[in-house]
Amino acid sequence: MTSAPTTTDRAETPPRHRWSGASVLLVVAILLLALNLRAPIVAVSAVLDTVRADLGIGAGTAGLLTSLPVLCFGLATPLASALLARVGLARGVLVSLALLLVGTVVRSLDGLPLAIAGTLLIGAAITVGNVAVPVVIGRDLRRHTGAVLGMYTAALNVGSMITLSFTVPITGAIGWRAALAAWGAMILIAAFVWWRATRSGGSRPAPDSPDAPSAEDVREGPVWWRRPATWALTAAFAGQAFAYYGVTAWLPLLLRDELGMDASQAGVSSSVFQIAALAGAFGVPLLLRAFRGPRVTVLIVCAAWLALPLGLLLFPAGWAVWCAVGGAAQGGGITVIFSLIVRKARDLAENRQMSALVQGGGYTVAALGPTVVGAVHEAAGGWVAPMLVVTASVLVLAVCGTAAAGRAPAR
Repeated sequence: MTSAPTTTDRAETPPRHRWSGASVLLVVAILLLALNLRAPIVAVSAVLDTVRADLGIGAGTAGLLTSLPVLCFGLATPLASALLARVGLARGVLVSLALLLVGTVVRSLDGLPLAIAGTLLIGAAITVGNVAVPVVIGRDLRRHTGAVLGMYTAALNVGSMITLSFTVPITGAIGWRAALAAWGAMILIAAFVWWRATRSGGSRPAPDSPDAPSAEDVREGPVWWRRPATWALTAAFAGQAFAYYGVTAWLPLLLRDELGMDASQAGVSSSVFQIAALAGAFGVPLLLRAFRGPRVTVLIVCAAWLALPLGLLLFPAGWAVWCAVGGAAQGGGITVIFSLIVRKARDLAENRQMSALVQGGGYTVAALGPTVVGAVHEAAGGWVAPMLVVTASVLVLAVCGTAAAGRAPAR
């Protein structure tokens, strides 16, 4: 059951199951934006050994090039929310894409300080996009929320796969600096289409502009940060993101240790976990439609998530099945949480605020995932304890996600 649309929503939203030209263009803009919200981080991970050798740095320092953006997702979220409140969603996303382009170029310049500075800019820019997209979907595409969130989540993974597939061969031809900078072309395309899509939206006010309906006019009940659903969703997203980044960081090494794969085989095999996310991203909207409430969908996603750590513990030879099922679950997990944010928010400003808190808290915890899982592996000398840590994280998603889904959506 979704929130009852206001008069403004009815005037601005196409009838159910019908798409206007402006809506289609906006969806295309969102998908192109999503291609750039993980790709810059994954691109550098594909050539991290080359970057280490060229900059003369150790593994720990090189790891900052992939872990700092995730930390930014958490710590920079309040600033991202404030930026969107001040300049509006359309201009805020354009600012973030400009910042992302600058960061991509700066990271490719000479020297470690510039690489770190560019990485921080990339993390801050992506944070703005992370916060903005669920709000845009909830405001302008409410009748198609599940489907568009599924496409958005799928596009995040497609962007990662594109950069993983092509960064290495491009590096072989023109070097890692030019290869990383070359992905700026994808940012420029996304910025142009986003500008066209939001420009065609006319003079509709941003949710936080002075001309928009006042939050006090439409909200009822406690302020958003006192609502149990807000904190339940924050904890659920923390469990989802912690498990995802912990598994992503260490799955190749686990496959090497447990199954005797070489480094190349383990890398290719672990990509099943990423590719399968497409099934979850598109499957969750179907589940949300099939069941009257989101609670059953949350439980299905969590059960599939648990198949990965428990399956690898009990029957490692079935790794392909466990990676596929768990990968579909991680793609579905982020989709169902964003869907719940849209359902629970009582107005557009609250959508932005809840999205900022849920992602800020969740990504701050997630930044610890690779470190904690790695430390537990080193201390235990095996993979049983690390997989139990991932299991516990998924159980947090299950308990808190079910609690948030079970409460009646706010009107």
